[in-house]
Amino acid sequence: MSNPVHDSGSEAVFPPKAQSKPQPSSVPILKRTLLFGFLYAAAIAVVGGGVAWLVVGPIGALSVVIGAVMAGVFLGITAASILVAIKYDIVAFFAIVLGAWLLKFVLFLVLAIALRDQPWINTTSLFLALIAGVIGSLVVDVVVVMKTRMPYISDPVA
Repeated sequence: MSNPVHDSGSEAVFPPKAQSKPQPSSVPILKRTLLFGFLYAAAIAVVGGGVAWLVVGPIGALSVVIGAVMAGVFLGITAASILVAIKYDIVAFFAIVLGAWLLKFVLFLVLAIALRDQPWINTTSLFLALIAGVIGSLVVDVVVVMKTRMPYISDPVA
C-alpha cells in the first residue's frame, strides 16, 4: 500500500495552498497614514505639552496630552475602520465606515461634555491640541497619498 504523503518515495506531496485574496492597493497607504498620524499625535503631546507646561503649567500640559490622545484615537478609528471594512462587500464597507464615523461623533460629544467643566483641564490647551491634531491628520493624509506610488488602474475584482 502506498503512503499518500510521498509520491514515488522521494518527495513529499502537500495539498495546494489556498489562494489568498490579493491586498488592495489602499492598504499600504492606510497603514502609513496610521503610522505617521500616531507619530504626529505623539509630537503634539511632547512639543505642545512642553509649551503648555511653560505657559499654563501642568494643567495645560495634561490638557494638551489629552487632546493629542483624542486626535490620535479619532485618526485611528477612521483608518482602522477602513482597513477592516475593505475585506467585505460594498454595503458592509459603507456600514462599517459610517458606523465608525458615528462612533467618533458620539465619542467626541461625550468627551467634550465630560471634560468641559473639569478643574484639571485647561480648555484652551485642549482645544488647540485638538485643532492641531485635526489639521495635522489632514496634512499627513495629503502627504502620504501624494508620496505613494499607486497604479493608475483599479484593483482587480476577485
